[in-house]
Amino acid sequence: MIQIPRGTKDLLPEETAKWQVIEKVIRDTCDVFQYKEIRTPIFEHTDLFTRSVGDTTDIVQKEMYTFTDRGDRSLTLRPEGTASVVRSYVENKMFGWVNQPVKLYYLGPMFRYERQQAGRYRQFVQFGIEAIGSNDPAIDAEVMALAMSVYKKMGLEKVKLVLNSLGDAESRNAHKEALIQHFEGRIGEFCSDCQSRLTKNPLRILDCKKDRDHELMATAPKLPDYLNEDSKNYFEKVQAYLNELDIPFELDPNLVRGLDYYNHTAFEIMSEGEGFGSITTLAGGGRYNGLVSELGGPDDTPGIGFAMSVERLLLALEAEGKAVQTIENVSFYIAAMDEESKVAAVKLTHNLRVNGISAETDYLNRKVKAQMKSADRLEATYAIIIGETEMETGIAKAKNLQTGESVEFSLADGLNELKKLVS
Repeated sequence: MIQIPRGTKDLLPEETAKWQVIEKVIRDTCDVFQYKEIRTPIFEHTDLFTRSVGDTTDIVQKEMYTFTDRGDRSLTLRPEGTASVVRSYVENKMFGWVNQPVKLYYLGPMFRYERQQAGRYRQFVQFGIEAIGSNDPAIDAEVMALAMSVYKKMGLEKVKLVLNSLGDAESRNAHKEALIQHFEGRIGEFCSDCQSRLTKNPLRILDCKKDRDHELMATAPKLPDYLNEDSKNYFEKVQAYLNELDIPFELDPNLVRGLDYYNHTAFEIMSEGEGFGSITTLAGGGRYNGLVSELGGPDDTPGIGFAMSVERLLLALEAEGKAVQTIENVSFYIAAMDEESKVAAVKLTHNLRVNGISAETDYLNRKVKAQMKSADRLEATYAIIIGETEMETGIAKAKNLQTGESVEFSLADGLNELKKLVS
């Protein structure tokens, strides 16, 4: 028997109903915030991710699904969404659009070869937004507000927003030199990944999971201490806007996003639900003001965005004991007593469906008693039984399975009466 690949998951109908609810909340929220959907390819040229995500990141070094196609081109299944969106922004010259900033969202599968654990799969679904073209700290607050709105609408209560500033290029370079001086004398005590990152991107050392308990981690230079005045002022304005929007947040000087393109505002949203697990991050994002130019777009084009895992959102809801309210019941179940009646049942079922009313009938040629049990399992609101009498008179009854009340209607032209029952 061929089984599902490791790190992937089948979503069966009961589960997909929950996903559809979440997806609707996401799309509705993006609509009111004026973010429009973009759909990019599942795979891209590998260079896109090595240039944007960073060749010192775990994603590029260890987790990408990369292959060579028949034209000897190196392609990669997308491990994250921002690089693809920015590539499309540049390629389609969105910087020339009349409405600026360009506000986009995506919702789809990503792929990373990593160890499977709760809420983390090798194929996973991310929802993310990108606001490109504005350097206003107010839009940083808007991006975080949108993410928090999705969690609030889904009913999550035990979530917190954690905030940090990575500063501009000048601030990061000053911090980089301080980190190199701090770690280089004892870098041999760290893992091979940290050793290779010392001169290229020492900030990534602070994000290392293997060496996070090393004593030098606790005393490492903090980025906020190296922010210049412009970076400090920008970060203070972001915080002021969040306060005006009544969005609580915590400052964490050790917060480091795992991708190289981030600068200035960086944030994560975490679950504080009991039993959620040791990895508490639900969503993360930040500014990437140099990424557009890195991928061939206009210089100094700013951008900010976030990505959230739908799988981890479901885990957080479970940790808080919050059920996703789905609507799965059938409005009408039409049962047939014989072969002639079955033709009428199939026709009535079809007419209800094409008029936007959910309906079901039997396709296993079962007795009426078995059909009614099926109606109960489907939580049908009304049951209609068609037999010899109904065929002769042309009149049938729709019985409310909760109240027991029945309403007569014409099999020939009683569709409007059935519509009224469920309107």
